[in-house]
Amino acid sequence: MKTWKLISGILSIVLAAFVLFQSMAVGLGNSLSENGEASGSAGFLVAILLIAAGITAIVVRKSVKKGAHIALIIMYGLAAIVGFTMAGSYEDLKIWAGWCLICAILAVVAIIKSKNITEEDK
Repeated sequence: MKTWKLISGILSIVLAAFVLFQSMAVGLGNSLSENGEASGSAGFLVAILLIAAGITAIVVRKSVKKGAHIALIIMYGLAAIVGFTMAGSYEDLKIWAGWCLICAILAVVAIIKSKNITEEDK
């Protein structure tokens, strides 16, 4: 799971840059067309959560405690919920939300695996 945390953390930070720039463009388009959508702002929030979760994943990659995994689940899960619910006409946001959902699920798997490892050590 250490490798997964490192790779997902790096990819999340890199993807956050794409999401951030796309969100700025979508937000500008939303304000110019006055369509009332908030998908640009939602993308910005997803990008911030991706950066935070990516940094957290890299920093706690060697940890087997539940707190680090729970933090990842909350950040990735919140980003996925925001991305899926507020995407509007910004369809790429659903792709980034899908990445967040995959990472949240893998964090749940990491909790289960770390629980099994600690039980075997007893």
